Amino acid sequence: MEFLENQPIYMQIADNFCENILLEKWKPNERIPSVRDIAITLEVNPNTAMRAFVYLQEKDIIYNKRGIGYFVSEDGYQKALELKRAEFIEKDLPVLMKTMKLLDISCKEMETLYKETE
Repeated sequence: MEFLENQPIYMQIADNFCENILLEKWKPNERIPSVRDIAITLEVNPNTAMRAFVYLQEKDIIYNKRGIGYFVSEDGYQKALELKRAEFIEKDLPVLMKTMKLLDISCKEMETLYKETE
């Protein structure tokens, strides 16, 4: 995983976790890699990895079974979907709309392009 400079590393790790959940690579109540495993795999400080786990636990996307590990919450998929949708609407969509206006791309044209990618 290559990290971007404009976003904290722990948030990029959390985004990756959400993506794995939304792609259903990680199912509800399924154990996910440990903090240590993530830190080693991604070559980051374990404290950075832990921040991603804490963030997702605060959002009720994952939960911890003490002494066993971290698991995807029963409604982790829905929580991850809500989180990522809200982030998209707040951060990415305004930039997209501004660019569409700048380039004179209509919503109809965007819809056509969207359908072509399906």
